[in-house]
Amino acid sequence: MPTSSPVPEAVAARLQLFLDRMRAEATAYGPDAAALVESGADTLVGGKRLRARFCHAGWRAVAHHRDRGAAEAEPLWDICAALEIFQSAALVHDDIIDNSDTRRGRPAAHRALEASHRDAGWTGDAAAFGRSSAILLGDLLVAWSDDLLEEAVAALPHAASVRREYARMRRDVTVGQFLDIAEESAWSVNATESHVERALRVVSLKSARYSIEQPLVLGAAMAEADEEQLRALRRFGHPVGMAFQLRDDVLGVFGDAAVTGKPAGDDLREGKRTVLVALTREKLDSPARNLFDEMLGDPELTPEQIAFLQATISGSGALDRVESMIADYAREADRALSGAGLDNAAVGDLRDLARAATVRAS
Repeated sequence: MPTSSPVPEAVAARLQLFLDRMRAEATAYGPDAAALVESGADTLVGGKRLRARFCHAGWRAVAHHRDRGAAEAEPLWDICAALEIFQSAALVHDDIIDNSDTRRGRPAAHRALEASHRDAGWTGDAAAFGRSSAILLGDLLVAWSDDLLEEAVAALPHAASVRREYARMRRDVTVGQFLDIAEESAWSVNATESHVERALRVVSLKSARYSIEQPLVLGAAMAEADEEQLRALRRFGHPVGMAFQLRDDVLGVFGDAAVTGKPAGDDLREGKRTVLVALTREKLDSPARNLFDEMLGDPELTPEQIAFLQATISGSGALDRVESMIADYAREADRALSGAGLDNAAVGDLRDLARAATVRAS
């Protein structure tokens, strides 16, 4: 991500104020509830602040087109922070679904809560406590996100349009997450040639819209964008989001664990039915495809088996095809901004953000 952005510091300050208030409220609930609040705060440490950056960029593209002197107000930082909290909620639930042990190089929330149960000497199943508590933690983070959204729009005359976009984002990512886990079971009864289309639908709903397109539109809506400006940002944001998730899929198979914070080949152990996997299966003959399917999703895959699957994916040409798709989506996004009624400097920043989101190692 570009380093000169004011977003990380401003969002961190807004999150700190909000968390201080949540900590103060939690004191009345006793130490165990206070510990849950701290767990929520822990999930907000680090990260690229990608959604907040795109939200700010969407606001700037519209606001500065109208008035180059327009300054960011508190409601903008509220909604940027709300997006980051919602992202944390999604990651907490995602790690439970995927049985992931780590997140950003640290224990995933359910594993950290499991460890706290064990360290406190409590009775019962520590792992079950960790999972149950993390589900509730994710729900708490969603509630926090809604709290900040409402604070952001409380005094806005156009609050309804912002709420509408935020609600759509929440629906899309929830449905997309369901389709993602459904595909891990449904692939076996659907024709091989349909798998790429089905995987792309998951990419669109689970990531492209919620990670890039809708944060952009939310920022623009905060600046009271007109329909033409919103259309241009959607046409830009969706292909950037598609490329962003396809890059994530590549990193989930080939990424360096020291950089990504996730074990190498983690998506292979989890059995993710990504576009990369769908394209690989299309090129394999029946015996090779059966072996590939048998190995994919085995949580006990050895490093040698991971290397075999990686070589199979590369040898099939699927990796090259996904890289080509990423490049195509990036070009489509770049064209969408040509001639748009948006601030020129902000458009340059949007293009920089798009490159950073799609050409990366983590």
